[in-house]
Amino acid sequence: MRTGNEPTTARSPLRTRLWLSLWGLLWAAGGTAAFALAGRTGWAVACGLLLVVVAVDLAVVVHRIRQGPHYQPGRNIPPYEP
Repeated sequence: MRTGNEPTTARSPLRTRLWLSLWGLLWAAGGTAAFALAGRTGWAVACGLLLVVVAVDLAVVVHRIRQGPHYQPGRNIPPYEP
């Protein structure tokens, strides 16, 4: 809901989420490989599931970034009453 007091220089958190997803992807892949080599099957499966979740999140973030900016009301549109 638009209240009218949003900053004019607000930025999307998608770039930060992209970098955090990449960082999580590296750690989850490393954890999966390390636990698989160590013979810890349960932990390897857990890290593998986390890897899938992070990969899906990364795909969603990339999709949203490629969509580009969406319509935002201009200065001539009055704020909505909360």
